[in-house]
This record gives sequence, structure tokens and C-alpha cells, in this order.
Amino acid sequence: MSARRRSGAVARTAALLVAAAHIAPAGTWLAGPRRALFPALAGDGRPDHVALTFDDGPDPGVTPRFLDVLDELAVRATFFVLGEEVMRCPRATLEIAARGHELAVHGWTHSRPWLPTVARDVREVAQAARAVRLVTGTVPRWYRPPYGILTGGRWLAAVRAGLSPVLWSAWGRDWSANATPQSVLATVRRDLRGGATVLLHDSDRTAAAGCWRAALAALPALVAECRAAGLEVGPLADHGTWDLSRCGGPSSGGRRDGRSPRRR
Repeated sequence: MSARRRSGAVARTAALLVAAAHIAPAGTWLAGPRRALFPALAGDGRPDHVALTFDDGPDPGVTPRFLDVLDELAVRATFFVLGEEVMRCPRATLEIAARGHELAVHGWTHSRPWLPTVARDVREVAQAARAVRLVTGTVPRWYRPPYGILTGGRWLAAVRAGLSPVLWSAWGRDWSANATPQSVLATVRRDLRGGATVLLHDSDRTAAAGCWRAALAALPALVAECRAAGLEVGPLADHGTWDLSRCGGPSSGGRRDGRSPRRR
């Protein structure tokens, strides 16, 4: 084989390896393999607890409505926020923390990871984590990538930022135009059990206009069903999920600065 052909073969092999390293971890988006092989990534936690999480905020016109309902239900949750929106809507972000909820990182923007962009992923996840710290003074612990697609670059970005990746084990498909409170509740119910992490959305910024109303209206019934089954509903900080950013063991709850989140 000529030197030129060998060089071309090496380049193609290197490109394939880069692509594989980028996309292979994204297979964890599939619910079955994720729960079976990566229970911590699926958000499996205490058998007597359900973690309630929201993505895509803060939305100054919508997020406060969720906070009001959660107050009425005496429930705290984890909000995975976009760094760009944190800086654009600092008052809405601060209100989440002020009402005793946990803030986590959803990225800087809600972008799709079609191509390997490791340097940008590392920069933007760190930037989003800094935004949360700057606005609220709290240190985020968790990272959930947009669309739940955890590429190699995004996983590295989370590790570099000291964040633990966590996806979900139950969702409401509340982003669709035809979502209703009944459909959201029925969809969550399929995978709802002790130790589950539930994914909902407190914004329609990246979804069908007004779809958040279905999730909001489903919340009281969802919490009631959990409590009737003897399950506590709360944030990831209280869920006992294995923290993948550490080697020391499962999360024991509370914040990384050693103070417990304020209870409502």
C-alpha cells in the first residue's frame, strides 16, 4: 500500500473513531437499555421516592405558574434550565431557587448535537453552570442534555463542569400539540414506580405552543397518585440517585455546598 493510501486509511479510521466516540453514548436515549444498563443515568433512586423534574425553562410567563401549583401541593422539584434563558430571565431563575427548588443544567441553548463539537460542548455546559451560580449563588449538581441525547462530547462537558448526567425513567410526552392532562398522566403512569425520575416541561419554547398547560393541569393528579401509593415526591437532591460526577457513592441529598435545600 502506498504512503498516500495508508495516510487516507488512517484518516478514515480516525474519523470513524471520532464519530463513534461522539454518537455511541447517545444510545442511552433508548429507555429500555438505559434502565437496564445505566440505572443511575435513568435517574433510578430511592424506592419510596419519585423525582419530579422540568426541562427548558426558565420561562417568565410560564414557570411561575408551575411554582404556584407546586407550592399548593407542598412539592419541591428539580428544574433543568438553559443558560441563555437564565441570563435573559434572572428574576424567574431566582424565583425557582427562592421557592426552595433545585436548579440543574440543561445546556446553554436547546441545540441538536448532529456533529462532534467537543470544545463547544465543554464551553457551553460550563457557561450554563456558571450562569446558575451567578444568578442564584447555588452550585448545580445535575446535567440533562437537550433531547436527552448524551453524546461523548456532552458527557465530557458534564464531567469537566463537575455535573452528573441524569436523564429520566418516565415522561409525559407533554411537548406535543395534542397533549392533554389525561394523556400526560397516562403516559407517565406507564413507567411510574418507586425510584422513578419523571420528565415534564415548564416551557413551550422548543415545543408546540401552549403545550405546557397539559403538564401543569396534570400535576395535582400525578402527585396525588404518588402519595396514594406511599411515594414521596421531590427533587433529585432527595432521590438517592447515584452521582456519576463522583466516585464516592450515591447522592445523599442536599446541596454540594453542604447546606440542605429549604423546605416549603
